Amino acid sequence: MITTKYFFLLTLITASFVFTLLYRWFSTKVILADKLPVHIGDGNDEQLIHSSVNHWQTSTGKVDDQTTYRNFDEKFVIIYNRVPKTGSTSFVNLTYDLCKKNAFHVLHINITANMHVLSLPNQLKFVRNITAWDSMKPAFYHGHMAFLDFSKFGMPSKPLYINLIRQPLDRLVSYYYFLRYGDDYRPYLVRHRAGDTMTFDECVSRQKPDCDPTNMWLQIPFFCGHHAECWKPGSSWALEQAKRNLVNEYFLVGLTEEMDEFIELLELSLPRLYRGAVAHFQKSNKSHLRKTKSKVEPAPETVAKIKESTVWQMENELYEFARDQFHFVQKKLRTPGRSMMQDFLYEKIKPNQNGPSKN
Repeated sequence: MITTKYFFLLTLITASFVFTLLYRWFSTKVILADKLPVHIGDGNDEQLIHSSVNHWQTSTGKVDDQTTYRNFDEKFVIIYNRVPKTGSTSFVNLTYDLCKKNAFHVLHINITANMHVLSLPNQLKFVRNITAWDSMKPAFYHGHMAFLDFSKFGMPSKPLYINLIRQPLDRLVSYYYFLRYGDDYRPYLVRHRAGDTMTFDECVSRQKPDCDPTNMWLQIPFFCGHHAECWKPGSSWALEQAKRNLVNEYFLVGLTEEMDEFIELLELSLPRLYRGAVAHFQKSNKSHLRKTKSKVEPAPETVAKIKESTVWQMENELYEFARDQFHFVQKKLRTPGRSMMQDFLYEKIKPNQNGPSKN
């Protein structure tokens, strides 16, 4: 007769055996399912697709090549160091609308007292945190912060920087009236210059500090970075550094005046985050967010006076530089003389991968 002790032991062994069989059956199903190709879209185009092990491959790729197609998109870190009064609220709200649908994180960088430059200890902490915070990836960080070069801190990877730039005088006038009347985004907030009805023209004629041309010195330092020279109005070194960073460190810099085109380029280039952005932007009210109230366009003589300043000339030079680069990127989307999109492929690959290999 089997005692209670032996009966319990036999039951335990049987249960372990059944559990092992179930585990192996389930593991086999997962592996086989992972090897099956996953198709998205209408089937007519070759798109990047996502498998259950977080690898990306093309719809025509071989299963054996899965390890080759690393999931770069799932490690995206984008930093939008937004310049004030360049339409950034509209763009950021669009991104917030897309984050759940496209499965990525959006984080606002809130710096003490709205400072645009991080202290040295915080620079290092910020760089390390963003690089190592894998649970937040893919991530979109945004905030009013000057460009920060990740390579100087010895990081193994760098984020993709994007930004918008606006005609400098338009940005200054918009900010001048914003401080007095606010906008339609948060109309209940009382701004710093509330009650001051002086127009921008009157301010310039009286040479008041709020309309001083040096106040335009913002887009250059935002692209220039955390160097002391970046924040000296009229610095030629800062302007040249801003240009270098714009070309070498930024994935894309758009124009406030052409935000639709900026969003279109992002959807084409970064579909992992911006798939469906154009359609959503066009049918939503995001393009009209944060419109400054009671703004009066400056008189021609006021404009002429502002344009005499060195700061305006430098800021405008950066704007025109960014505009030319943006239009250049747009132009290269399509084959010259045709409407078809540019493409590329690999050919004349030697030795033949399907042929016999030599040791």
